[in-house]
Amino acid sequence: MIKAENIHKYYDDLHVLKGVNLHIKKGEVVSIVGASGAGKTTLLQILGTLDHISKKDKGALIINGTSIPDLSEKNLAKFRNEHIGFIFQFHQLLPEFTALENVCIPAFIKNTPKADAMKKAKELLDFLGLSHRYDHKPNELSGGEQQRVAVARALVNNPELIFADEPSGNLDSESAENLHNLFFKLRDEFGQTFVIVTHNEELANLADRKLTMVDGKITDV
Repeated sequence: MIKAENIHKYYDDLHVLKGVNLHIKKGEVVSIVGASGAGKTTLLQILGTLDHISKKDKGALIINGTSIPDLSEKNLAKFRNEHIGFIFQFHQLLPEFTALENVCIPAFIKNTPKADAMKKAKELLDFLGLSHRYDHKPNELSGGEQQRVAVARALVNNPELIFADEPSGNLDSESAENLHNLFFKLRDEFGQTFVIVTHNEELANLADRKLTMVDGKITDV
């Protein structure tokens, strides 16, 4: 599913990732932990194709058989939209749109017919217990509900990969536990692969594999 080799990343003179090697299998739930500044979010952004690896170090990033550095920006955006979903600590829902409309946005970007996008979005919101919240805007939803809408948005294009960056960091303990259980339910029912950066030890320990980052490197694979 994911094969990353010799991944380096620099920000000016700051060497953030220092030769990361990582293989993730289809259907795995992998957590990445480590102290602040270890490079977790930078790695997640690169694996999720939101940022680029350093070219001078001859690293490789292959997702589902596709060499990511070889894609043009246009094809990279298309690949990301069709194959990858993102869940962030702050749900990043658009405040002017309803829950249903927010979920539909990635499908509309993919040029999915409106009726099909709405049908899929409703199915996901129903699955997540939000059938009564279709027409509510984000400020009318609880924190846990907002995050579940964000999960539905991440899933609407049936991506093979879900990347989550501190997904429960802004939730109360009950909502966080519900979200953690949801990830594994989704994996079991839909076969998605999850890569989760978290400081939540409970979530990290539930994963199939827990990887620790120290100073820009993964210390266990």
